[in-house]
Amino acid sequence: MSDFPIVDLLSKPEHTLKTIYVACRTCYSALYPIKIWEDATDEEKMLNLVKKVLASGHHSTVEHCQFVFAVSGVSRACTHQLVRHRHMSFSQKSQRYVTEKGEFEYITPKKIENSSLNEEYKEMMKKISDFYAKMVEAGIPAEDARSVLPNAATSSLIVSLNLRELMHLAQLRLCTNAQLEIRTLVKKMCDLVIEQEPWLKDYLVPKCEIKGYCDEIRGCGRKPQKV
Repeated sequence: MSDFPIVDLLSKPEHTLKTIYVACRTCYSALYPIKIWEDATDEEKMLNLVKKVLASGHHSTVEHCQFVFAVSGVSRACTHQLVRHRHMSFSQKSQRYVTEKGEFEYITPKKIENSSLNEEYKEMMKKISDFYAKMVEAGIPAEDARSVLPNAATSSLIVSLNLRELMHLAQLRLCTNAQLEIRTLVKKMCDLVIEQEPWLKDYLVPKCEIKGYCDEIRGCGRKPQKV
């Protein structure tokens, strides 16, 4: 499907900015946190303090905000990249317990789609799908038949992470050196959050935008290379 990956924001803090503000103020105030919460009404004041604290590198204050996403139509190759991030939680469709019916969904990378091998790629996927179905019909359980399913087979999962990890995820996976599929996935995740919390647009960006330079071996030219 052309709209893959499909991403939805299931839940987020009701008061993201206020929660972070109270965490910031609590570190430097003799007041009880609940008093700070009750008195916090000026959004501009809250935003100014939060920006100042984040600029100083104190990112633990944003860990109190958790975001939960529903993700569908991503390849197993993409999910293998995603689960390498340490501070995220995942609940993923199991190829052991879910038996594929008919031809399984799969992702075709753009470079394959635009190549002379695209039709051969489709034929290969059809052969795999047919052989998978043949094994299941022969009584081989899905957990064993899945051995032939490729990295391109799609998956669905629930992903949750706090704001600090989302910022880290954006910095790494929005970089042009990241593979296009995971870059597209993370961009959709960030866009959904920014739609709800516009002030976060300056933080959910590639790392070069934060650092002001590129530290990758192969830069894209967006920012000057680190000397």
